[in-house]
This record gives sequence, structure tokens and C-alpha cells, in this order.
Amino acid sequence: MEDSLIRYKINQITDTGLNVSLALVEDVELETVSQQQLMLDAIDSTVIDKEVKQQIKPILEAILRAQPQTVIKSYPQTVIQITMPKRRYENLGSPRVGEHLLIDIKKAG
Repeated sequence: MEDSLIRYKINQITDTGLNVSLALVEDVELETVSQQQLMLDAIDSTVIDKEVKQQIKPILEAILRAQPQTVIKSYPQTVIQITMPKRRYENLGSPRVGEHLLIDIKKAG
């Protein structure tokens, strides 16, 4: 059983008076990667023959340079919705949108 303490950022807060709902998204620092680099990496890992790679890579690089560069910052993030009594929310220090919470997720039992 693996423990995974994950940091989440509060995206949205809904306060109904009795309960507070928090929409949390995994807080992950991402490096920007260009779509061009992803394509070149895919070719590197797919084409096994070195000679073919050496012939394809310069052509592909020339084609990709002519295209507008698209920077990608994506990650399949975990999203959590938590609803709790307002009292419990206040005991957490009433965190606001943009603040972070640590959540320990593990299988019970």
C-alpha cells in the first residue's frame, strides 16, 4: 500500500451557509514543452533504425520549424470535490481560492 500525500489548489469555493464545497485540482508544476519537441521525441522512440532516423529527423525538423510553435502545458490532473460542514471548514483556517491543501490519499484496510 503506497501513501501519496498530494498538494491540491483550491479552484472554487461554494458556501451555502451550512456547508462549504471546495473544488480542488492537483497542484503540479509543469515544464512547458513544445508540440514540435513532443513530435521529435515520438519519432526518436518509434523509429529504431538509426539510418532512417538520421534521414527523417532533418526533414521533420525543417517542416516543424515552418509551423507556428505551440507550447503545451498539460497533465491529466486529479480533481476532487469536497463538501464539509462550515464548522470543519473554519477549523481548517477558512482557506481561499488559490490557496493549497495537502490531502493524504491511501486505500483503507
